[in-house]
Amino acid sequence: MSSTVNVVDVTYAQTGASVNTDALGMREMQQRVFSKRDMQHLLIKAPPASGKSRALMFVGLDKLYNQGRKKVIVAVPERSIGASFSSAKLTSHGFFADWEVKPERNLCTPGSSAGKVDAFIDFLRTADAILVCTHATLRFAFERLTPDAFNGTVLAIDEFHHVSADTEASRLGALLKEVMAGSDAHIVAMTGSYFRGDSVPVLSAADEAQFTPVTFNYYDQLNGYQYLKSLGIGHHFYHGRYTDAIGEVLDLDKKTIVHIPNVNSGESTKDKMEEVGFIIDTIGDVIDTEPDTGIIRIRRTDTGQVLRVADLVDDSDQKARSDTLHYLSTVGARERGAVDIIIALGMAKEGFDWPFAEHALTVGYRASLTEIIQITGRVTRDSPGKTHAQFTNLLAEPDAERGEVTVSVNNMLKAITASLLMEQVLAPNFNFKAKRGNDDSPEPGTIKIKGFREPSSERVKQIVETDLNDLKANILQDETFAKAAAGGVNPETTNKVLIPKIIRERYPDLDDEQVEEIRQQVVVDSVIKNGEVREVGDKRFIKMADTFVNIDDVNINLIDTINPFQRAFEVMSKSVTSPVLKIISDAITATRIDISEEEALALFPKIQNWVKVNGRRPNVRSEDPTEKRYAGALLFLQRLKQQRIAETQVSENENV
Repeated sequence: MSSTVNVVDVTYAQTGASVNTDALGMREMQQRVFSKRDMQHLLIKAPPASGKSRALMFVGLDKLYNQGRKKVIVAVPERSIGASFSSAKLTSHGFFADWEVKPERNLCTPGSSAGKVDAFIDFLRTADAILVCTHATLRFAFERLTPDAFNGTVLAIDEFHHVSADTEASRLGALLKEVMAGSDAHIVAMTGSYFRGDSVPVLSAADEAQFTPVTFNYYDQLNGYQYLKSLGIGHHFYHGRYTDAIGEVLDLDKKTIVHIPNVNSGESTKDKMEEVGFIIDTIGDVIDTEPDTGIIRIRRTDTGQVLRVADLVDDSDQKARSDTLHYLSTVGARERGAVDIIIALGMAKEGFDWPFAEHALTVGYRASLTEIIQITGRVTRDSPGKTHAQFTNLLAEPDAERGEVTVSVNNMLKAITASLLMEQVLAPNFNFKAKRGNDDSPEPGTIKIKGFREPSSERVKQIVETDLNDLKANILQDETFAKAAAGGVNPETTNKVLIPKIIRERYPDLDDEQVEEIRQQVVVDSVIKNGEVREVGDKRFIKMADTFVNIDDVNINLIDTINPFQRAFEVMSKSVTSPVLKIISDAITATRIDISEEEALALFPKIQNWVKVNGRRPNVRSEDPTEKRYAGALLFLQRLKQQRIAETQVSENENV
């Protein structure tokens, strides 16, 4: 059995900047948002615990008092999140007004959907200023309204990634499009994760262009904490049943959220209650269950210490579950000793607030990048006594004797690439500029690169400043790219063919020059963030492809020869056995990655050089994936040439 190996290890400076407040009671992120308060459509991208709900309060009140808006409507994905927008005494911290939600205007309470819709429509007819409801209530109410009913309002949509540009599939997306087109409503969209697991964009490029983005990235947030110092993201591979292996990664000294696998997944035993029982047995012996809270008290087998465990998997008694959730959201959020371990299936993810959580242990592959980011966000809240946060993904090793090897390998690759995205999101940010002549003047936070193309238009600048992580999510979710990043394709093909192809698909409005500028930004940013930077005297060196290079000598041609994500797969190779590694390699090699004409032409100079060095043509049956790829490209070009000759002959015969 392999040990847990972190793909991501990030250390933060604990500057306190992101949690300190100014004279108006605003944190750093909220100040950024408030500076754009006059914009009609605001898109706020900021991580969990950065204070998005309070930022909306500041902007909403300014729009009510100073911008002529009459009402603010806040829509959240589920009732429990509505508490984040409860009344708040902002004047006590220096702001000019308080956020006041009348009890009857809080529609995130128990009750029928019909009653909520009636209350929503009634709100629009009254003088009341603020309403909080669920996405569902907003959608149902909209079915009885016309878009102009939202004239004079501020419509705030929390957890905005629930919207989709596919308006056939997303009623919320269709609603938003109609409100923007048919009313003068001001829109405030907020999200901690702008990635959808289904790869459908949240907004079309045309609609998103109408929004003013405000981005506060994860590094800004975590680097500005007081207590949290480091974050790790890693994988632990098991053979057999996960219930037999979970004890190897369940650290009973850490405040932990355990997410068991979906019953439809390969990791599930298909009996969720039995799985909870196995986890409880791993911890120790049950003493009792508290009747008022549902908390299970368990005596640890190893130390005898009593741990308090919340079971959010058992949904057979809705009242008992409701009591447990209420306890967790009140006492659990305030008192460190209230609970030690939470076991969940579909809960304790989005919007769940347990500031003391240190370890998120998730069993099985998660298809959604949003879900991974949301789960990681549960443990990255700043809390006294918490210096390290950890996300561990417990994954099944591919088994050559079982039929679903390809599925298992694909799931493993996707889990690794999800971690790569998290590394890109969580690592420090750099500015990149072209190095001209002997320009060696250092600029803090800036790396100068020979041959680098800087953004030439406002559109490219906007994508680089606010959309780079979302673009990387698109790239890393691409199945062909995942296999390529794992070593199935030459790095230059990955960087110069696959990445530009995905950029063109995401931004069809860009020309070739703009695509190249963004491509370079993506590749350079990814390579640098995956590299290790060291300072020796007054020189800085970065480790790329196992070699330390003086940053002053870095050029775009060198960067294009490096697979920006190879290190993660090297880490994985050290955490599984040799037979399993061979299974993974064989599965990648056996999966045909189609060669395009563009890629084949890009590879041809390398193929010619390979032939000169080796004195023979590349063999399609070679064990070396690079040689095999070259051979496939050469065959493709030969077939293409024959096809073109045949077409020319046909054309000539027709003209005779």
